[in-house]
Amino acid sequence: MKNMAPNITDSLALARNRVEPGAKVRMISRAENLGKWSLRLGLFLYCIFPLYWMVVSSIKTPPELLAYPPTFVPHDLSFGGYNKLFNETNFWTYFINSVIISGIATVIVVILGAIAAYGLTRYQYRGRETIAKFLLLAYMFPPIVLIVPLFIFASSLGLTNSRVGVALSYISFSLPYAIWILRAFFQSLPVELEQAAWIDGATRRQGLFYIVIPLALPGIIATSIFTFIVAWNDFLFASVLIATDPLKTLPVGINDFFHMAVVDWRLIMAAGVMITIPAVIFFVAVQQYLVEGWGAGGVKG
Repeated sequence: MKNMAPNITDSLALARNRVEPGAKVRMISRAENLGKWSLRLGLFLYCIFPLYWMVVSSIKTPPELLAYPPTFVPHDLSFGGYNKLFNETNFWTYFINSVIISGIATVIVVILGAIAAYGLTRYQYRGRETIAKFLLLAYMFPPIVLIVPLFIFASSLGLTNSRVGVALSYISFSLPYAIWILRAFFQSLPVELEQAAWIDGATRRQGLFYIVIPLALPGIIATSIFTFIVAWNDFLFASVLIATDPLKTLPVGINDFFHMAVVDWRLIMAAGVMITIPAVIFFVAVQQYLVEGWGAGGVKG
């Protein structure tokens, strides 16, 4: 019996050593997962808090809005800022102008970008790569550098104080980016898919619209999101090219709210909420197609 005691002790110690490494791995894995989720939660709160504060501030009463310390949950709800925004300002005029200008710019950029990217990837000719590099170079110029020549050009054509003139200015610096992005997507698509369609009697145009465009849908949607948000949020070009109030876009029109005799922060916050909603709706509406496009395959077994 005395000889068996050391053997039992050694067996328990050996079993403990075998179990402990697995437990350590699980603890490390749990710590990593906890760290990842903590980082994700912190990033989410960091991104969502300004939006939350804007929404909450738009529905606070004036005393509570300027109270210190600030309240993160309003005690009394007040929609006076929205009532003033809709009934005492030209908000809906600015809203319609922004929708029209952003829509024109997005549609034209996507159409021209897809056609140009197809030409840069499917046709063989000298200088093709040089043209692609110049497109990237054009996109590298900051938009503020283009404002003076664009204003002179628009003035010579009579396009100042015009929705078309503002839309063309957005197209001028969004189109190079669109072509570059769509060119990368078109290059990733096998040419053999189109060649198989040609053998079956399809034309090049049919191959573009029925094969290339559907498979390049993620790039097209990403380009449309970029162009729409740039046009929707732009202040510089709209403020320079438009001077009359009935043609102002949302960022320019809402900027005038800061020049009132008394700045109404509830009004400004309500306007900020209304500017953000269309961009969020547009992104959510196309997000499903974007995810589906990324998961789609070019060849099915």
